[in-house]
This record gives sequence, C-alpha cells and structure tokens, in this order.
Amino acid sequence: MTYDLTVIGSGPGGYIAAIRAAQLGMKVALIEKYNTLGGTCLNVGCIPSKALLDSSELYHQAVHRFADHGLEVETPKIDFGKMIARKGEVVKQTTDGIGFLMKKNKIEVYQGFGSFVDKNTIKIDGEESKVINSKKTIIATGSKPVMLPFIEFDKKRVITSTEALELKEIPKHLIVIGGGVIGLELGSVYARLGAEVTVVEYADSLIPTMDVAMGKEMQRVLKKEGFKFNLKTKVESVKVEGEEVVVKATDKKGKEVEIKGDYCLVSIGRRPYTDKLNFEEIGGKLDAKGRIEVNENLETAVEGIYAIGDVIKGAMLAHKAEEEGVFVAEHINGQKPHINYKLIPGVVYTWPEVASVGYTEQELKESKRAYKAGSFPFRASGRARASMDIDGLVKVLADKETDEILGMHIIGPRAADMISEGVVAMEYRASAEDISRMSHAHPTYSEAIKEACLAATGDRALNM
Repeated sequence: MTYDLTVIGSGPGGYIAAIRAAQLGMKVALIEKYNTLGGTCLNVGCIPSKALLDSSELYHQAVHRFADHGLEVETPKIDFGKMIARKGEVVKQTTDGIGFLMKKNKIEVYQGFGSFVDKNTIKIDGEESKVINSKKTIIATGSKPVMLPFIEFDKKRVITSTEALELKEIPKHLIVIGGGVIGLELGSVYARLGAEVTVVEYADSLIPTMDVAMGKEMQRVLKKEGFKFNLKTKVESVKVEGEEVVVKATDKKGKEVEIKGDYCLVSIGRRPYTDKLNFEEIGGKLDAKGRIEVNENLETAVEGIYAIGDVIKGAMLAHKAEEEGVFVAEHINGQKPHINYKLIPGVVYTWPEVASVGYTEQELKESKRAYKAGSFPFRASGRARASMDIDGLVKVLADKETDEILGMHIIGPRAADMISEGVVAMEYRASAEDISRMSHAHPTYSEAIKEACLAATGDRALNM
C-alpha cells in the first residue's frame, strides 16, 4: 500500500497533521503503537490531569469556600476511585472522538510500532508485521518523562506523571521533584484532596521558564494551601524503604536535607522519544539533546521526512505540535504557512491558573531592550471579588518607544482562557494603548488586562 503521507504518532501534532493533509486531498496513513489514539496529551497528560484538577478544585471549594458563600453542606467525602473513573471516562470520550475524526477524514490507522526501512518504506510491528510505502512522512512520536539514573523508579512509590494519574489512594505526603508545570499541577490535585505536598526544585523559582513574577506569586498562593518548598535544592538520592520514600538532597547552603513521604513524583522534564525508529540509520540527525534536527520547513536531513512536536526543538506543548502539524501539511501541499514561536502561549492549570505569551521581563533585560511594564492585581477586580478569586495579577510588557506589546503574563482566575487576548494582540502587533482603548465587558476578569495595559501606558490604571 502506498500513501501520499504517513504520520508516525497520533498525539495532538500527529492526528491534526493527518486531518489537515486529508482535507487537502492527500491519501493519509496514521501509525500509533498504543491501543488508543491521542498520544500522551489525551491519554496520560493534558486531558486526564485537567479532569482531576477540576474534580479536586470542586472538593476544595466545597470544604473551604462554600460556607463563605452562605452554602452550608455536610463535609463532603472523597470517593477517589470514582474520581479516577470519571477521569478515565473523559479520556475515553476524547480518544474515541479522535477515532471518529480519522474515519470521517478517511485516514487509515495502523496499530503497531512504526520504524523506517528506508525513507519511503515503513515497517509496522503490531499483531502482525506490515510494510507500507509513503511518499512523505511526518515523525510525531512525542516525548517521555526524563529518568535519572540514581533514582529507583518502581512506578509504585516513586512515580512519573503517568502513574500519578492512576493512584489507588490519596498520598499522605507527596514529594514532588521539579517545580515546573507538571509537578505543580499534579501536586495541586493531591494537595486539594488533603495530601501534604513538598516540592524540591533545583532552580531558585517555580515555573522557571515563565516570568519571575508568576513564579513568586504562585509560590505565595500555594504556600497558603499548605505546600512546602525547597528551592535551589539538588536531589542526591531517592530510595524506597518499604512503604516510605526517602529523598536526600543538598540545599543552597550545602546542607543535607532529608524528606520522607509515601509517594514521590519525579517531574523534571521530558525527553524526545525516537527510540527504535531507525531514523538515524537512514540518514536522520539528532542534536545533543536527542531532538530531531529540522530546517525552517520542519524537514529533516532526509528529504521528504518531516518532524514536529516534542521530538524537535521548542516548548513541549500540545498546541505547538498542532501548529507544526498544520504547517507541514500545508507546506508540502504548496501553501505558505507561518508560525511565530514567540507567540505560542504557555499555561499552568493550577488554581489560580498561570498563562504567559511573548517575552518575559528577564529576557527583555538580557537583550537590553527598552521596555515599560504595567500590572493590575485581581484583588482590585470587581468580578474577582464576587467569585472570591482575588489572588494573582496581569502583567503587560511593552516597547518603551513604540508601545508595542512584547509580553503578557497572567496568574489568576481563567488565565488560560484570557491569554488568547494577548496572543491576538501580539499577532497583530497591537500597542498597549490599543488594548486600553478597547471596551471590555464589565464585570469580567479580562478587564484586568485592559487595566494592566493602562498601567503600562503612563501608569493610568483606573481602578487602583
């Protein structure tokens, strides 16, 4: 069987690439090694973690906020098994939806492990081996959690994000190694359900890839919820002793720290997954970090083979992979797509949420670019006070001379949804003045964006 395009990997990048190529008239095959489509994001990442985050937030609200709203209820009980089962049903509905989209777009799905025989021949090892031919191929095989050699991963007590979504009980004390997105999100799930949570982070701030102000505010808020933080701390060993996990580390002063808990989540990052793909053997090249090298059109060193998503450089984000999938499908069909990587937003789905797009203040300082900053706290927002979500702020960075918005950073209620205003503004190279002149519905959380833009243009916020 010969295809115009074969996509290896059915995560957000892969299945979106397959759909767009099919829309453009190509005969498309999709290869997935697991039994369900959707990759890490839909099966053991973005979707299931959000399901548990929402369930745990509802419980937390019932326990800690309902009384303040004048709602008197008996203390709710947690049916953790049911919570996990609901998460599983959300995942199933979503992955089934991908299967429907494949049929709708006449994309042929192969279940098995895809590897290259040569640049136009792909072997699929599943229940039975098959070989297909493809004029062009997209590698969208994603990433796997980073494993440190000195850590004993038993996947029972010392776990990755995958196991953290399938626990049989709520931890008494969850130790989280890594203060990035995954660690804080899953730590939040269990903290809200009553677990003690201790975060160990090598950097000097949380979510170190985002603006420092976001990490500082996040730390302040999570401390109120009972989180404990060990920043600038290097993990030396993680060992399982019966039903206890012992983490030994060195703090910023060189002093040894020992932390004991019943579970330890290791979330120090992810690595590109190109194992057994046989890509290098046919001429493909990887960089020092194991990422597939691509040119400006996302084509690899092997003509006709492209790579997208977590296996190439850039942020490991589902929506980044989707944009790249569409980009490649359109490029190979003669269109002229573009991606502005600086305008792909990043989000942390804790509560409050954190969302960021564009340059951080640190980046602007390092590049010696003249800028001005404006911020507005949600504490001054009428909508936020009405919902009792007053933690956080909006921070806007603009060029000092032209007033063009260079970055937008939000920590607060519904930040994940609001960041799109910053993306749109920056795609059209809007100024802070432009946004400050646009009417924002009252009362809404997004008014804080307008106020932050006013603050960035002459310190003229109206409600503070």
